[in-house]
Amino acid sequence: MTETRRPVASLWIGERLHYLNLLALTSHVRQGHPVTLYCTDRVTNAPEGVTIRPATEIMEVDRALVEATSASFLSNVFRYKMIRATGALWIDCDAFCHRPFPDDWTHVYAGHGMRGALNCGVVGLPREGELMDRLLDYYDNLPDYPAWWDKSQRKKMDRQDRSMSHAARIYKTERTDFGPQAFAWFARQTGDADRAMGADVLYPVPFQLNDVFYDPHSAVEKHFTDATVSVHLYTNGTRPYWRKNPPLPGSYAARMCESLGIDPSQALEE
Repeated sequence: MTETRRPVASLWIGERLHYLNLLALTSHVRQGHPVTLYCTDRVTNAPEGVTIRPATEIMEVDRALVEATSASFLSNVFRYKMIRATGALWIDCDAFCHRPFPDDWTHVYAGHGMRGALNCGVVGLPREGELMDRLLDYYDNLPDYPAWWDKSQRKKMDRQDRSMSHAARIYKTERTDFGPQAFAWFARQTGDADRAMGADVLYPVPFQLNDVFYDPHSAVEKHFTDATVSVHLYTNGTRPYWRKNPPLPGSYAARMCESLGIDPSQALEE
């Protein structure tokens, strides 16, 4: 039995997990991390070993706002409230645990993609601190315009349908402004951007290359280094074919599923 490690947690909106989500959550269980999945609905196919809790334990869920934006909008607010409430490490439901997260890592985040911009798909922060305070204040007290916007973005928002909520209008203008953009801005303001890990630690494969996870001829592991702990699978950018069909034999996705006893054909997107 693997030793007990630091707790990790995520959020799921809906009743059924895709096989890539099953893969990601199960990988953390196998590495010894206690895994909590906060849910807005009754999930029918949660992996063994994952603790299911209602999302309302962390915050009230505005379903109308989620409908007007996306599931990722809610998760961007939820992750910091969850960290403050529980101290757990946030993991997106498409982050595969390659190696256990060390217990002594206090600031867990890194750049991703070809440009190395800060991402928040895997986040660990102290429960109390200036960065946490600023992030929560941003979500709880949205400004007229995010501070990092230029004139063209402000004008674009001004053209949005004013019957929508303020949060929805910001989201419709720039959907990443509740996720990576906000995290990067406030981390730079507090100096915590300097604590960021290298992309190889949490995002070894750039999201622009996410098709390699389904190609049996791609040597995915060549992107990894000795520092790699998590492998982001980028399900938001996955082509519809790979979401609706099992991965090809020999591909990274297929090999990881086989290693963890997951049958992709039983959890495909309909």
